[in-house]
Amino acid sequence: MKATILVVDDSASLRSVVRLMLERAGYRVAEAIDGRDALRKVADLRPALVLCDVNMPGLDGLGLVRQIKSQPAYRAIPVLMLTTSTDKAQKAEAAVAGAQAWITKPVQPEVLLGAVARLMPQATTEQENA
Repeated sequence: MKATILVVDDSASLRSVVRLMLERAGYRVAEAIDGRDALRKVADLRPALVLCDVNMPGLDGLGLVRQIKSQPAYRAIPVLMLTTSTDKAQKAEAAVAGAQAWITKPVQPEVLLGAVARLMPQATTEQENA
């Protein structure tokens, strides 16, 4: 089985759909309901990739990216934003915060899996060099 991906979204139905796509591709999947839950799971699981929504209650996706990238132990974990937002300023803010990719919902399996595949080699290489 491939690496673990942490899916962070306040929508249970979206998490289920994404989980199914990723598991069918051979990935292990962990879920978090918001940014704070995700931070705990990043510490516990050390996922190879974090896939998260931007708009969530409490600690939102941008805040989560900033928190992950501010920690030396987690900085190499790639973050893929999956969101309904098409706001270019928000997308730019996510990139500045450290997100490596941005996908707009509803997501097609080939788009999601292509983005994950592009980011996973980066995660493996950076984690090996850490």
